[in-house]
Amino acid sequence: MTTTDPLPGLPRWGRCAVMGVVNVTPDSFSDGGLWLDPGRAVAHGLELVADGADMVDVGGESTRPGAERVTCEEELRRVLPVVRGLVEGGAVVSVDTMRAEVAEAAVDLGARIINDVSGGRADPAMAKVAARTGAAFVVMHWRGQSDRMAGLAEYGDVVADVVREVEQQVDVVVSAGVDLSQIVVDPGLGFAKTGAHNWSLLAGIDAWTRLGRPVLIAASRKRFLGSLLADPVTGTPRPPLDRDPATAAVSVLAASQGAWAVRVHEVSSTADAVRVEAAVRGAVGRPTVTEGHRPG
Repeated sequence: MTTTDPLPGLPRWGRCAVMGVVNVTPDSFSDGGLWLDPGRAVAHGLELVADGADMVDVGGESTRPGAERVTCEEELRRVLPVVRGLVEGGAVVSVDTMRAEVAEAAVDLGARIINDVSGGRADPAMAKVAARTGAAFVVMHWRGQSDRMAGLAEYGDVVADVVREVEQQVDVVVSAGVDLSQIVVDPGLGFAKTGAHNWSLLAGIDAWTRLGRPVLIAASRKRFLGSLLADPVTGTPRPPLDRDPATAAVSVLAASQGAWAVRVHEVSSTADAVRVEAAVRGAVGRPTVTEGHRPG
């Protein structure tokens, strides 16, 4: 799978794309409460675009470990004004939701991607909405809601198991009417995964090529990065806001393995990283500079 495979209604960026995150929530693990005001959320999303984001993912419900669900009405109240404002501002918008009603309303306002962390499992109507609207549809690996997913992190071979389970869910949503060309797959880093599982999945991105679909990687600021970078004396994990350099490193590694996009909170460092990776990849096979020629 290359990073340039077309998806309905989306540009072809010719490199790993960058999806910026706007959490319109009070309790997200790294930035909860910062963007609850719709005007601030829209302004932040447009800043992410200016920093190099190719698309902006808007979510109104935290999926951090242990999070409780909000009502559909509350999620709609949080998300729709932000989707509307970003679309009007010219952004390519993704909606991060497990509810078909929220997804449909957001797409009706101009969102082009439905990013469902449950991959259509949480709401049986989600696949029908994706099929009807024709929006790009992210099918993430998911085994259960945030309040119980920690107890579901048991695998034989985590890469093989996760790929197989996502492949099965892709078959389910295609059977429900979603066109295969709409589908993006996501290994679900941090969702019913230990830190060791996450590292194995990042090392095995190329295993996803058998599904023949673009791959989205969402590692930004997650706990396994904080654990890796823990204080060597106290063992205290590095705080979420200090994990952005590590996030950019993951992004370039994912890009080098053919990921279609990476989902990040802080855009500028990752936007630079994926462009550097694309330049290096594009230089492979080019003639080297010969004597008498000045380097560019």
